[in-house]
Amino acid sequence: MSVKCIDVRKNHHKTKWLMPWGPNHCEKLKDFDEAVSRQIEANDIVFAVHIPLPSKEMSPWFQFMLFIMQLDIAFKMDNDLKENAEITLDVSLAYRDNMFDEWEEIAHAIEIRKLKCTFGSPKTLESEGRHYDCDFLPFMEIGSVAHKYYLINIRLPVNERKGINVGIGEIKDIRLVGIHQNGGFTKVWFAMKTFLTPSILIIMIWYWRRITLMTRAPVLLEKVIFALGISMTFINIPVEWFSIGFDWTWMLLFGDIRQGIFYAMLLSFWIIFCGEHMMDQNERNRLSGYWKQVGPIAVGSFCLFIFDMCERGVQLKNPFYSIWTTEVGTELAMAFIIVAGICLCLYFLFLCFMVFQVFRNISGKQSSLPAMSKVRCLHYEGLIFRFKFLMLITLACAAMTVIFFIVSQVTEGHWKWGDITIQVNSAFFTGIYGMWNLYVFALMFLYAPSHKNYGEDQSNGDLGVGSGEELQLTTTITHVDGPTEVYKLARKEAQE
Repeated sequence: MSVKCIDVRKNHHKTKWLMPWGPNHCEKLKDFDEAVSRQIEANDIVFAVHIPLPSKEMSPWFQFMLFIMQLDIAFKMDNDLKENAEITLDVSLAYRDNMFDEWEEIAHAIEIRKLKCTFGSPKTLESEGRHYDCDFLPFMEIGSVAHKYYLINIRLPVNERKGINVGIGEIKDIRLVGIHQNGGFTKVWFAMKTFLTPSILIIMIWYWRRITLMTRAPVLLEKVIFALGISMTFINIPVEWFSIGFDWTWMLLFGDIRQGIFYAMLLSFWIIFCGEHMMDQNERNRLSGYWKQVGPIAVGSFCLFIFDMCERGVQLKNPFYSIWTTEVGTELAMAFIIVAGICLCLYFLFLCFMVFQVFRNISGKQSSLPAMSKVRCLHYEGLIFRFKFLMLITLACAAMTVIFFIVSQVTEGHWKWGDITIQVNSAFFTGIYGMWNLYVFALMFLYAPSHKNYGEDQSNGDLGVGSGEELQLTTTITHVDGPTEVYKLARKEAQE
């Protein structure tokens, strides 16, 4: 809850910061009735908010600060809230690292926010004093918490001639709701990144070394899996450790870019993975053959990147900026999101069609297995089973990711059952991150070329049970034209 301070000096916003409490606190007002009785003008009232509350301090482990504003507006017959009213805020943000230093300014801006309020009662004299039901307003976002104490001073300048802050009703109070990352979660998050980075890096180096030892050139599928490993490593590198010691406000934007690159690479991989296992006559094993499928992914990713730059990119200079506060900005943001959403829908429809085609073709191939020798039949059955299993795991990972995004939007971060608190967002956030690392690790492990020599006599001759079991458990037998036998099976079928 903001504290109403009095500042009657000229050019006051350039000379002094007003503290809501403490040894040097400002002269306070209980309410605006007191201001009227003391003939204090609206331009001389400052709403002061100190972050955090008394006897507490902020920490770099919080990573970011997001604030939303709630206005308490009372109804009065002679000061009604106009339709489509706009409120002008003269806001300043400062910091210091101990209680005796002077405040240092971080940002100052004059922002306009649209008021969207409803009044549930009839607007009569009996309803005077009741509050409007107003939507929350986006207020501020900072990408780092490098200092211990922050101070916000908010002024509502009134200029009747220019129509500034006229017709906004009787504002009783200003409340700010602050959101930041939990420090304990941040430590777990950093530990996960620090542990997973070498794991993926080692398997990626091992995977590419196995490919370069082959006499043939790498096929497209192997290149795409390696690129997916690189994008996963890019996310894993724990550069966030530096945010503890440096005031890097661009970390939120950098994190969004890293995540966007990974998801774009993942969506492209799924398309190419299914396409390379299609038993058709099309020319495969080249990236240009997938431009119709990868194109919408690139367009959607670019739209979301532009949207993010328009929001968090501008906030690097002005933390009070929000693209949603203006008509043009809202329409532009919605346009980017709608285009990206349409591309995503088209992508999933096409991916489902490709998965269906692959499953149908692989199942058709199974009908010819009984004609093979017992060992070879067992071998191919094992390969096909594992391939289908990998496809189902892929769809399950995609479903979990979608559920994560939905849950993170519709919940407030935790559900409560009695005395037990379940941190849903934290659990999903770490769970999804770990799941994708495990998925990429498994892909590179399963699709790494094998250097074992399996002769034709193993497929045709009489083999013992031990050899048959060895073949059945082998998923990554490498031939000249592909990384796996399922891959070669598709190629042979297409050639026939």
